[in-house]
Amino acid sequence: MIHFSKTAVASTALAAALALLAGCSALPRPPAQPARYDFGPVPLAASASVEQAAARAPLALAEVEAPALPDGSTVMLYRLSYANAQELRPYQQARWSQPPAQLLQQRLRTQLGAQRPILASSESLAQSRVQGAVPTLLRVDLEEFSQVFDAPAASAGVVRLRATLIEQGGAADRLLGQKLFEVRSPAASADAAGGARALASATDAAIAQIDAWLGQQGH
Repeated sequence: MIHFSKTAVASTALAAALALLAGCSALPRPPAQPARYDFGPVPLAASASVEQAAARAPLALAEVEAPALPDGSTVMLYRLSYANAQELRPYQQARWSQPPAQLLQQRLRTQLGAQRPILASSESLAQSRVQGAVPTLLRVDLEEFSQVFDAPAASAGVVRLRATLIEQGGAADRLLGQKLFEVRSPAASADAAGGARALASATDAAIAQIDAWLGQQGH
C-alpha cells in the first residue's frame, strides 16, 4: 500500500491549480473594442424657437457627399504634416459612431434647422406639388475631415466644406452661389480623443459660417 503525506497531497493540488491557471491564461483574449466618437451635444447657440425657424424660407438639404473619404467608413483619420502631409493614416483603436458624412448631415439639419425649416431633397419635391414652389437646395461636400499634426504634440481638427446653393425647378436648375469653408480647431491632446473634440468644434464653426453665408444669400 502506498501512503501519501498531507504535504505531498497539498503540493500536488497546488501544482494542479497552477497548471489550470496557466492553461486559462494561454486562452486567446477577445480583441479590445475601439473607442467610438460622435460630435457630442449640439451647441446651445444653435437652438431657436419654432417662430424664429418659421420666419425664414424653407431650405432643402441634399445628402452630404464625401468624395475624398473612404465610402461608408467610420475610421478616424490623421495626417503627419511634418512627415508626409499627403498620407492619411487611420487610428487603430478609434472610430466614429457613423460615417463622417452622416454625422455632418445630422449636424447640418439640426443647426440650420434652428433658423429655418429644413427638408430632405425628396421632401422638397413632394412639398412643391402641394404648395406650388420648390425650396432652394443646399448641397454640402465634405472635402477634408482629419486631425492634422504639425508636430508630434501639436495638432488640429481640419474641416473643409464646399457649399452650393441651387434654385430648383423649371427646365434646369440654376446655380445661386458656391463657397468653400475651411476651419482649423486646435486639439487639446495629441490623440484620437483630442482629435474627435477638435473636429466636432471645427464642424460646428464651419456650419455657423455656412448659416451666415445663407443669410447673405437671402436664405
